[in-house]
Amino acid sequence: MHAYFRQTHQRLFPVLITILFIVAVMSIAVGQWQLGWLVSLQSLSPWQNDVEPHILTIVQQVRLPRTLLCLFVGALLAVSGALMQGLFRNPLADPGIIGVSGGASLGGAFGLLLLSWGSLDVGFALSVPLFAFFGALIATLFVYRIGTTSMGTSVTIMLLAGIAISALSGAALGLINYVADNQTLRDIALWSMGSLTGASWGQITLTGVAAVALTVFAYRCAPHINALLLGENEAAYLGINVHRLKRLLIIATAAGMGISVSAAGLIGFIGLVVPHIGRLLAGPDHRTLIPLSAILGALLLTFADIIARVIVAPAELPVGIITALMGAPFFLWLLIQQRQAVVH
Repeated sequence: MHAYFRQTHQRLFPVLITILFIVAVMSIAVGQWQLGWLVSLQSLSPWQNDVEPHILTIVQQVRLPRTLLCLFVGALLAVSGALMQGLFRNPLADPGIIGVSGGASLGGAFGLLLLSWGSLDVGFALSVPLFAFFGALIATLFVYRIGTTSMGTSVTIMLLAGIAISALSGAALGLINYVADNQTLRDIALWSMGSLTGASWGQITLTGVAAVALTVFAYRCAPHINALLLGENEAAYLGINVHRLKRLLIIATAAGMGISVSAAGLIGFIGLVVPHIGRLLAGPDHRTLIPLSAILGALLLTFADIIARVIVAPAELPVGIITALMGAPFFLWLLIQQRQAVVH
């Protein structure tokens, strides 16, 4: 079985990277202005002198930044989901379902409100991710403390804790919406549905660095996460500092969620769906699952963004709606599988 998975992922990574490149080029070519593949590639090449100026503007200042943001945010969400499922030792753990995304969105919305009031002297690119990080960190710590005991993680308590956090976050967001001015209210409303419009190079730099750093960190922790899946006592017998590992995973997950939510708003189910697809393709070993999740997350979110742009063209849907439509049935299927496992 291990030899099968090893041979599978040796072939899998080149295929997925090729598909990811094709989808990224498609993302640049597709939109309100339909551009050909050759024109899109030429606009990014040294031979761009023959391309019309308005096409260069569309590709280089609008679609390329948006595509890069899709790739980095998708990788952040997927790797954060894989880390959270390893931390909780439960395949149903997802930042959106257990309330971590809600905490991050509340923190980010609070940062937006303070910026609109002029209470913060730091730039948007720093303040909103910082508040979103602390919101995600508090939510993650709360769910972990409530849902985890020495016997393991209780799915029921974890989901109920997520419902409570989501309800509190929703109430606090309602209060923020009530006191916000019109522009801030519009920003928060669009942001809360998940949107990749208006991608800036500051956001791309932040999410890109964060995605690479989180993936490298998670890959280095992968052997320890594999041991943690056997149980905390077993991991401790293997010489792993379990409490330190859990603290690092909590902080890393909160940082990944905080940065992704601050850049693109609430985009659900990527962190739930992608690790499951990765396990189906290459097995449960986190040394393979982590980089595979990063690639699949970038691929899935970019594909969802393409659908969001073309399904109601020339208008576009928030990408969070598309990921919810794709992920909610998958979550129901997982619940049914869990129920059947308990029954049998």
